[in-house]
Amino acid sequence: MSTNISKKKRDDLLDKIKQIRAFIAAAPQDENTGNLLSYLSDLEKDVNGKKYGLVFEEHREEIDEVLDTHTPVLTEDKDLFIDNGGQMNFLIEGDNLASLKLLEKTHKGKIDLIYIDPPYNTGNKDFIYDDSFIDKNDLFSHSKWLSFIKHRLLIARNLLTKRGAIFISIDDNEQSPLKVLCDEIFGAENFVTCLVWAAGRKNDSKYISVSHEYMLCYVKSMEYLKTNKIVWKQRKQGIDDIYKEYEQLKKKYGSDYREMSSALKQWYKNLPENHPARNHSHYNFIDETGIYFPSDISWPGGGGPKYEVLHPITHKPVRVPNRGWVYPTKERMQEIISQKLVHFGDDETSVPCKKTYLKDNEMSTPYSVFYKDGRAATKRLRTIMGENVFQNPKDEEILESIIEFAALYNSTILDFFAGSGTTGHAVMKLNAEDGGNRKFILCTNNENGICRDVTYERIRRVIDKENYAASLKYYKVDYVPISDRMYYEYADELLRHIRELVELENGINFTGNAEIAIVLTEDELAAFIADKDRFAKCRRLYMGHDLLPDEEQEAALFQNKIDVSIIPDYYYRDLQEG
Repeated sequence: MSTNISKKKRDDLLDKIKQIRAFIAAAPQDENTGNLLSYLSDLEKDVNGKKYGLVFEEHREEIDEVLDTHTPVLTEDKDLFIDNGGQMNFLIEGDNLASLKLLEKTHKGKIDLIYIDPPYNTGNKDFIYDDSFIDKNDLFSHSKWLSFIKHRLLIARNLLTKRGAIFISIDDNEQSPLKVLCDEIFGAENFVTCLVWAAGRKNDSKYISVSHEYMLCYVKSMEYLKTNKIVWKQRKQGIDDIYKEYEQLKKKYGSDYREMSSALKQWYKNLPENHPARNHSHYNFIDETGIYFPSDISWPGGGGPKYEVLHPITHKPVRVPNRGWVYPTKERMQEIISQKLVHFGDDETSVPCKKTYLKDNEMSTPYSVFYKDGRAATKRLRTIMGENVFQNPKDEEILESIIEFAALYNSTILDFFAGSGTTGHAVMKLNAEDGGNRKFILCTNNENGICRDVTYERIRRVIDKENYAASLKYYKVDYVPISDRMYYEYADELLRHIRELVELENGINFTGNAEIAIVLTEDELAAFIADKDRFAKCRRLYMGHDLLPDEEQEAALFQNKIDVSIIPDYYYRDLQEG
């Protein structure tokens, strides 16, 4: 692969090639002249293919060597299946590059949101390459990390839907090269922003104590989002606390809105200084419709109409705003007043205001800089697991917020550096709060038992404790050797793992589900139809793409109103073609 170079360097190289070609043309010709000119042409083509971008040494991983001679498959650990209703989620144990290659077959263009927290490559035993930690003295530490992340991001891009987005956590150590790399992979035009998380964690620097991290954010297609007028909005922090207090005030004061308003103002004052609800303390009036604040009712910029408006109690003309009324006619103003959308003072001496209700302003555009003490996430995880099992987990509340504004209610969320399982926790928590049907796919290796003992165990405990309507399948990545073998020699081995891919792609569970079934051979189809009880209960049948039912079997399927879904051949078609 060509290395990116600057325009000046490229021009210099092309000039030298031109000089060498001229020198050869002026020299005596022999049988090697044609070869030399051909080499120069190849070199010129290579140089012209170079462009501005990130320069780093490409490296091959051990997993690359494995994938050259083997194809990855999935095997379910049925003992770890969690069945608690709701959406079917998946946890894949194994090298995430192999997992991504499988997901590229089942979920190409189907993932709505990707969040990853890759190793930061700090040199402090956080990045493992070929089963060895990369330390600060490794001269190729940055290029190994970039090569490692590049191979995975290339597949990640293919997985995203047209409106999909990816968020990547990182720190100062690799943020700059990662940004350039992502510009190349996702396109600089699809860069959204670099979020800054003031996490509260402090390092031991002697000069500046760094207490923040970054999240690079890209979308699959900014053009698609703009064309379809897709915007990101998030629920303002502290809103739910205000509504909770509002419900208490209604119980206490009934329809005495003056007392309720006074009590709400006092509640705001009693809140801690850093409480997010204080940001909305201007919403401190209550009427029969809800919580509101009195906003400006004058004509923007001045020059508005100045007609007479009577106070509803004193029946005297109220003060007219200097810029005139925002409503163009007295009739329109009276219409707004009759709808009880105007806030009047105690008497006519004050200018009325427009009622702006909290319920109409619950959402806002996310900010690029936000504060959330990351240490709280560590404490919550310790409470769930009963001990310290993971250093510096990401905050599920932060991820919940990101998922809320960047993904739809029925989205599929992927995290292929799953770590402690924070992303899965966030998805389930958000679904429980807003009734969503989001599902997650988590991928991680099992180094030091992390996938089984931390990721899975956290998901299991959270489902059990909170009784989340969520189910989970646990898959392991296995490998079928394909080197020096014809396709027919290992096709039967692949066939035994098709079931997992069908479940993964469709978010279903064959085990114990009478309404769905899978058949891959003629014998399996015949046995399925002959099993009267199983056949009668089935509503959908997944059938191998090369399986052809006879007329009698087709008629039976039709009469029983069984929907037949043909299993795609793209799972392993590339191997067959190869």
